[in-house]
Amino acid sequence: METEVEGGSSSGGLVQLRKGRASVVNLPDQWFILCLSSELRKKPIVRELFGTKLVLFRDGAGKVGALLDRCPHRNVPLSEGAVHKDGTLQCPYHGWRFDAGGACRFIPSLPGEPDGKARRALAFPTREQDGFVWVYSTPAEKGEPSSAPHVFAYKDKPGYSTVTQVVEAKGTLYSTIENALDVPHTAFLHRGLFRSESRGISITAKVHRTKDRVEAEYVGEPRPPGAIARILSPSGGIVTHFDRFILPSVAQVEYRIGTENHILVDSVMTPVSDYVTRIYAVVTFRARVPHWAIQPFIKPLALKVFQQDAVILEKQTETIHRFGGEQFVSTEIDVLGRHIWRLLRAAERGEKHGAEETDEVSLVV
Repeated sequence: METEVEGGSSSGGLVQLRKGRASVVNLPDQWFILCLSSELRKKPIVRELFGTKLVLFRDGAGKVGALLDRCPHRNVPLSEGAVHKDGTLQCPYHGWRFDAGGACRFIPSLPGEPDGKARRALAFPTREQDGFVWVYSTPAEKGEPSSAPHVFAYKDKPGYSTVTQVVEAKGTLYSTIENALDVPHTAFLHRGLFRSESRGISITAKVHRTKDRVEAEYVGEPRPPGAIARILSPSGGIVTHFDRFILPSVAQVEYRIGTENHILVDSVMTPVSDYVTRIYAVVTFRARVPHWAIQPFIKPLALKVFQQDAVILEKQTETIHRFGGEQFVSTEIDVLGRHIWRLLRAAERGEKHGAEETDEVSLVV
């Protein structure tokens, strides 16, 4: 069995045991969800991205502005202010007003127009799409965004229903993404809800990595036991199962069971800080069973699964802090972990990760 050891040492004294690495990344030039469109109304709100506080507000035309939550005049949080009737964000200290692009438009008692360039607040590109507010992680002054936000393929598509949920995990971006796409843990952590103890069935994971994503197709997998699969497909059926990581932070799980049952879970991860990740989960599904009969059960069951994941991620983070770093000992059945990590690190450096790679892994489920 091939074993991959990342960071740390298993020999020597207690000092060596405390060594490790940190799977913390900082991703420039990427889109992240910072709030639901419905959360952004008349008052400004604060959100954090990579440990940096931003203030979000709507201007007079309804356009979303995202500014560094610091007035350039005297360092007061702009989020403590209010949206003026002219659609600018007014600082609570001296009344300076800023538009959605960060330009200072008014300074009380100052004759004439303020110098917009010298006194502007740092602004970040925004985009409203699919009911979410996306913010680009590189300031607007660095140039136009080089990419577009993730698209939810089946949201609002005829024949499909959608359930959206926002949750938070105390884990790094990497750990939270890997958790969402890790098959082996589900038989233990989610037993009864999604899978059960191993039934001794061999399946094959066909793994394909490109410059912006990695995908695993699981071949030969029967319908997973557990409440969620039984609700979606009571009569069973042939399973098509894909797990995908898509840069910068989308964990995507797709199941087709039989010909009529299809579920796609897009978990868009927002790195609030080094060890806190907010998850915007969009579940779209089509089923032979009437959707009105399924929908009331989807969110409670999904939340139960997430709560189990949240507890284990918090325990993982506590252990990482206790021992002063992370140490991973991996095998080939940790199917996507190393690919996710390499793609994240390449994105952090602002480069595309290498050539395409294809591999096959055998698992027992």
